[in-house]
Amino acid sequence: MDARKGNIYEILNGNKQFLIPVYQRFYSWDIDQCKRLWNDIVDMQKKGKVGHFVGSIVNIAEQAMPTGVQKYMIIDGQQRMTTLTLLLLALRDYAIKNPSDTTINARRIDNMLLKNEYEEGDERYKLLLTETDRDILISLVERKPIREGIRSRLIENYNFFANKLADKEIQPAEVYESIGKLQIVNITLDRAVDDAQAIFESLNSTGKELSESDLIRNYILMGLEASEQTYVYEHLWRPMEQLFVYERQGTVMDAFFRHYLTMKISRIPKLGCVYEEFKLYHLNCEFGTIRELCQDLLVYAKYYTNIVFERNSDTDLKNLYEEIIDLKMEVSYPFLLKIHRDFEEGLITSDELKEILKLCISYVLRRSICEIPTNSLNKTFATMRNYIRSNDYINSVKAFFLMQDSYKEFPDNDKFEIAFVSRDIYNMRNRNYILSSLENFENKAPIIIENYTIEHIMPQNKNLSLDWQADLGDNWQEVQKKYLHTIGNLTLTAYNSEMSDRPFLEKMDMSGGFKESALRLNKYVVLQKEWNEKYIKERAK
Repeated sequence: MDARKGNIYEILNGNKQFLIPVYQRFYSWDIDQCKRLWNDIVDMQKKGKVGHFVGSIVNIAEQAMPTGVQKYMIIDGQQRMTTLTLLLLALRDYAIKNPSDTTINARRIDNMLLKNEYEEGDERYKLLLTETDRDILISLVERKPIREGIRSRLIENYNFFANKLADKEIQPAEVYESIGKLQIVNITLDRAVDDAQAIFESLNSTGKELSESDLIRNYILMGLEASEQTYVYEHLWRPMEQLFVYERQGTVMDAFFRHYLTMKISRIPKLGCVYEEFKLYHLNCEFGTIRELCQDLLVYAKYYTNIVFERNSDTDLKNLYEEIIDLKMEVSYPFLLKIHRDFEEGLITSDELKEILKLCISYVLRRSICEIPTNSLNKTFATMRNYIRSNDYINSVKAFFLMQDSYKEFPDNDKFEIAFVSRDIYNMRNRNYILSSLENFENKAPIIIENYTIEHIMPQNKNLSLDWQADLGDNWQEVQKKYLHTIGNLTLTAYNSEMSDRPFLEKMDMSGGFKESALRLNKYVVLQKEWNEKYIKERAK
């Protein structure tokens, strides 16, 4: 191991190239981290500081060639190195656009810090990223147009630095000088002696810098031989990553690995310990090779992302996924992964899969309405697969739910009905799901609930008008307190602010009032001439 303190100019200068291996995450720094770097530069310049430490770069030197470019494989430090490269690109482009400002030498930046001037092909570039990032960075270096509509942190951060240079909070020449004061420890490992995986883990042992899925990707891919690494990455890992929506990829992939492990081991890994649990699972799993393990991960990632991102060509399944998302049923995912696999293997039919999903939805919603604590749900779904009998699949699922008692029970219809009519629905997190489900059930013209607001037919105002007091009777305060937020008194409207605390008949007849409403939720309401405890209870029933 060779560790040297220097700056980005010293690190990039010379006929060399830094490569990002396929097992590294994509460039992920956002504007906030670029702001911190920029503020450090401005602060250092304004206060006349001689230096500022920004971190380390850890790399492995590839075998030196008699001629050509010396290559280094980066195992840690991609983010800061790429960000500094973007800042240098912005400086170069500023100098090109402002030829009268001779304080910045664009050709020097281009040929010494961004490119290997006399090389061809990929070896022409000092920094070579992976996948889409590679093409975008090369386009920025070569000043080529980038196709419209492409979303990339590389582009966003480059534009941030370009705008900062144009604002001239400090002069571009001062920025260039300050970059040289940013201190970096450049650590070069000896492939034959140093354990890259162990060093990588120690550098990221806090788990703050890399996500759980980043650590798992490094663990899986880093130790493979080059040809196998390329195959596994291109045919299995990368296709799996692409199933996850770009903006949420990190957090959703972390959650996927936790649910995958829960399904496999019937035990829920602690948050922050998923990577360690994954390594233990790998050592004892049923798969003989990394390739087989990644094939399994890809299969389950398809099920998982179909649910989470509500993807399916079957409209009924897609609608069920939407309900699962609306109800925030993350605790059920380990079991849902299992039943989707069993469906694909022919153990259950499509109709049986949908029936099981409906049972799970009903289980979660009924318990919520009946105010049964949710802290047992994750363990219930984590172990549920152990009670399924493949020779009588659907009945064994129903039996499992029926046999739950006490704090794990599946509330029956009587318990549910009693709770539903008296429950404070308005302050439930599932209130929109409940109201939209009631409105849209077997409705050929379903509404989008986000276009409406929740209306209390009997108003929330504690100082009710005399009209409302007369409607509700002498005990109006008790009636309001008891029924205000219950389902019998809640509906949807696009005219919430106009209705406000108006008397019931005014809400009925006003422009946009109940009589003009096409909502099915208001069919009972429009038949009434007054609104009080009797009608609230009848409507709830």
